[in-house]
Amino acid sequence: ILPLVSVNQILLLLLVLTVCAILYNKVHQVPLALRNETVDLESPEEMEEEIPVVICAAAGRMGAAVAAISSIYSNTEANVLFYIIGLKTTIPHIRKWIENSKLKEIKFKVVEFNPMVLKGKIRQDASRPELLQPLNFVRFYLPLLIQKHEKVIYLDDDVIVQGDIQELYDTKLAPGHAAAFSDDCDLPSTHEMVRSVGMQNTYMGFLDYRKQAIRDLGISPSTCSFNPGVIVANMTEWKHQRITKQLEKWMQRNVEENLYSSTLGGGVATSPMLIVFHGKYSSINPMWHIRHLGWSPDARYSEQFLQEAKLLHWNGRYKPWDYPSVHTDLWENWFIPDPSGKFKLTRPDS
Repeated sequence: ILPLVSVNQILLLLLVLTVCAILYNKVHQVPLALRNETVDLESPEEMEEEIPVVICAAAGRMGAAVAAISSIYSNTEANVLFYIIGLKTTIPHIRKWIENSKLKEIKFKVVEFNPMVLKGKIRQDASRPELLQPLNFVRFYLPLLIQKHEKVIYLDDDVIVQGDIQELYDTKLAPGHAAAFSDDCDLPSTHEMVRSVGMQNTYMGFLDYRKQAIRDLGISPSTCSFNPGVIVANMTEWKHQRITKQLEKWMQRNVEENLYSSTLGGGVATSPMLIVFHGKYSSINPMWHIRHLGWSPDARYSEQFLQEAKLLHWNGRYKPWDYPSVHTDLWENWFIPDPSGKFKLTRPDS
């Protein structure tokens, strides 16, 4: 009798263990299934990093901002958030333009720039008054306008983007660098253009080396300059190094001592950046900033070279929405007409 009881007890124990094992598996499989479903249901956009792109919308040039935004949006799958910076008087126009065109699908924020922050910091210069427009100095104040982002792209309005903006955003900044720019001596293909239009691409073209304050910087006048029309910026480093305060200091010194002027190469917005960032910036891939398209109404790049370029910049006097200018067909590919009819292209037959 005793062995029989023992066998029954063993069988009962095995049965209990089997039931427990089944229940254990069921209980612990449910969370795993739920976790899998949660991952699958998460939208790709929520998983992507947001790419903030800052572009100004100035009166009389809003078509430029629209073309730039259109080109970026059309050539990327990235999660781009456009920060469109304007003055109080121009904001309603650019908002209406976007909301009443195919650009209504973009993610954007319109931010008002208060020109009062520039009071006492700009020396009046009649030779090129357009270079003194308040929005030219937006790039100095990026951390004040863009709050929540670690990394930001700033673009001048007279550009179009032919590549995927994600590539530009992925530009590596060296430790301790607050920004990346393109050197003006970085691409052999542009050297002939620079020579043909007599353009400066060294510090001598931007700073007045007759002034003691400039000589005291210890920067050789033959040092290659850089172009701040395309910037990839690290906001943490920018704030840590008080870049905005440094730029404002040189603006105020220029008002007092006339250290640089718009009669020199790049006007009053480039020069303080050349001083503050000298030897302390990373490099942008040269094909991500092909410039000088606006320096001459005649000098042209080869079509093959321009097709390979990731970003085209009409820096200079001859803009692609005006006449005369070069390579306007590439720019017009991305232009969207103004629904209000206020902004019109200037063309020989118009």
